Amino acid sequence: MIASDVRLVDHHCHGLLFDALPADEFRLLATESDWLSIDGTETLDSPFGLGIRSRCAPLLGLPRHVSIADYLARRDELGAPEVNRRLMASTGTDVLILDTGFTASDVVSPSSMTVELGIGSAEIVRLERIAEELAPSTTASGFLADFREALQRASASAVGFKSVMAYRTGFDIPDSPFTAAEVEAAAAEWLTGTNPEVGYRLDHRVLLAHVVWEAVALAKPIQFHVGFGDSDVHLHLSDPTRLTGFFRATHASGASFMLLHCYPFIREAGSLAHIFPHVYLDVGLVSHYMGASAGFAVRESLEIAPFHKVLYSSDAYGLAEHYLVSATSWRSAISRIADEWLADDWLTTGEADRIVELVAAGNARRVYELGNHGLDDRVLEARRLDGSR
Repeated sequence: MIASDVRLVDHHCHGLLFDALPADEFRLLATESDWLSIDGTETLDSPFGLGIRSRCAPLLGLPRHVSIADYLARRDELGAPEVNRRLMASTGTDVLILDTGFTASDVVSPSSMTVELGIGSAEIVRLERIAEELAPSTTASGFLADFREALQRASASAVGFKSVMAYRTGFDIPDSPFTAAEVEAAAAEWLTGTNPEVGYRLDHRVLLAHVVWEAVALAKPIQFHVGFGDSDVHLHLSDPTRLTGFFRATHASGASFMLLHCYPFIREAGSLAHIFPHVYLDVGLVSHYMGASAGFAVRESLEIAPFHKVLYSSDAYGLAEHYLVSATSWRSAISRIADEWLADDWLTTGEADRIVELVAAGNARRVYELGNHGLDDRVLEARRLDGSR
C-alpha cells in the first residue's frame, strides 16, 4: 500500500485511559451513544466492532475475528497500559494534537501521553471550557476583559482552539463580532441563569459566537465539531454551510478553520474548503466508526477540496482501539484511491506519494506550525510502524 509507511500527525484526538475498564464501560466508550444496546444485543455488533476484532485482536496475540467477549477478556489480562502501547505503536503516529476540553473520563494529559507512549503531543484548548472555568470568578461587566486575558494565557501553550457550539446551539455566528454592550448583557443572562452548584455550561448563543470571534483575533487554527456526534448534537444545525457568511467575513483574518468529522456533511465541508482559502476538513471519528465503509468517507473528502486542505485525524477518545482502527482504515482507503488514480493515469507515483504525505502529516505540520513548537522531523525520533526504534 502506498500509505503503509507514511507517518501520521493526528490533528484532532483525545487522551487515553490507562486504568482497567469494566466490559460495559469499554462498550460505552466504543460508541457515540449514551446507552448500551438493549434486548440482549451486543453494542459492538457494529462496523467498529468488526474493526476491533479484525485489526486490533492480532496485536493482542489473538486470532483475527475473535469474539468481542474473548477480546475484552484478553484486553483485561494484558492491562490497558500494555494494550495502549501495542496498538498505538502500530498506528505509525508521530504527533498527537490533543483536545483537552472533554473530560467525561480520566483520560491522561498530552504530556502523559508523550511519556507513556513516546509520541509527540500538542494541545488544542476548548473555547467553551475557558469561559466555563472563568465563570465562578467573573462578572457580567468583567467577562469580556477576563475572557480575553484567559484566552491569551491559554494561547501561549496551545497550537489552536476548538468550539463545540454544534452541541449547544448549532452554527449560529454572525458576520461580525457582537458589541461590548451585547456581550455584557449576554454574560449577565448566562451567569445569573446558571446554578453554580450544578456547574457552568456555555450555551448562550451570543457568548458562543463571541468566544469564537475572540479566538479569530489570535490568528490560530480553530476547530469546529461538525455533524455526527453524541446525543447532544442537533444534526441539522451542524451543517457547516451555515458558516458560509462567517467564513466570508474572516477570509483575511489570519485564522484557519478546521472542520472536524463532517459526516454526513463531507461534501459540504469539501465545497467550503474548495472555496475558502482558510477552511480545511477531515473525516476523523467516522474513520473508525464506519469500519469497512470508511473508504467512502475518505473518498468524499478528496473529491473537490484541494489536497493541501485535507487532514488526517482519528478523534480517538479513551480507547487505543479508536486510534488503531482509524489509522488502518485511512491507510487502506487512501492507498486504494491512489492506486485507482495511478491505474487511470491521473497522476505519477511521486505525486501520489506527495498527496498522501500532505494529508497524513504535511498539512497539519504547516497549518499548526508544529515546527515552531519543537514538533517537526528534526526533533522527532523516527519510528517504524511496529514501534521499534
